[in-house]
Amino acid sequence: MLALGEDASAPIWKSLDDEEIKEISQIMSNLGTISASLVEKLFLDFVSQMSATGSIMGSFDSTERLLAKVLPKDRANAIMEEIRGPAGRTMWDKLANVNESVLANYLKNEYPQTVAVVLSKIKSEHAAKVLGALPEDFALECVQRMLRMESVQKDIIDKVERTLRQEFMSNLARTQRRDAHEMMAEIFNNFDRSTEGRFITALEERSRDSAEKIKALMFTFEDLSKLDPGSIQTLLRAVDKSKLGLALKGASDSLRDLFFSNMSERAGKILKEDMAAMGPVRLKDVDEAQMGMVNVAKDLAAKGEIMLAQNKGEDELVY
Repeated sequence: MLALGEDASAPIWKSLDDEEIKEISQIMSNLGTISASLVEKLFLDFVSQMSATGSIMGSFDSTERLLAKVLPKDRANAIMEEIRGPAGRTMWDKLANVNESVLANYLKNEYPQTVAVVLSKIKSEHAAKVLGALPEDFALECVQRMLRMESVQKDIIDKVERTLRQEFMSNLARTQRRDAHEMMAEIFNNFDRSTEGRFITALEERSRDSAEKIKALMFTFEDLSKLDPGSIQTLLRAVDKSKLGLALKGASDSLRDLFFSNMSERAGKILKEDMAAMGPVRLKDVDEAQMGMVNVAKDLAAKGEIMLAQNKGEDELVY
């Protein structure tokens, strides 16, 4: 930003939020003298990374800020609500990705004829699940309407679609902005293990269900054992080598062996010697090193360079 100068950097400053400006400004004020050769090297590295990988960070927040600058507020809000909702190009595609209980809970308050139209437009297997989740008498009324229903006029379908978009989908998008358990799992991931253990234990006493949901969503250092060999090697190239030995110092034997098996014999021998030379290390330092590796893994996954397996059977890898 300093090298760009006032005029060129002004549009970038305007795109940052207050916290980002504070963080960059604080680092900037402590830079001291930077040689011209280093500035040139940084620019070349930056341009090289951008052209090679297209490394940009896309998120709901950054997209919303961009749209707010180029579109009227109402239109930008409508588009953001649309993309925050279930995936799908058309309204009926989106409904296919809505949980049957959620959809049934909305439809039970609609006219049976309206429900009949909706159920006739979505896939039969999904319609069956929705019918099964509706009150039985109401569901039978909807079935009878569907049996008597002939071709539905386009303007009626358009009206139903508009209603779904304005009432159901917009409300659904607002409730899906961020899952509270997912947010807490990210916070817990950044605790050291003693703090994490203390909070999990306390939460289990108050709400075991919430504690279990958070634990299921957390991605821990030991979860790196689920990475495939290619992902392990990519991670090894990306992590700070000075922190790798410290992180593995506190790893289980199986995870340690997994990392060593994906190194060359020479690199593995050097790392083992480094770990032995460390002697006893503080648990806090190990936690920080492991947390750093987990964050690097998440960054690589966000870029599509590795795949993080979740705690679900369908994500397990078969060799």
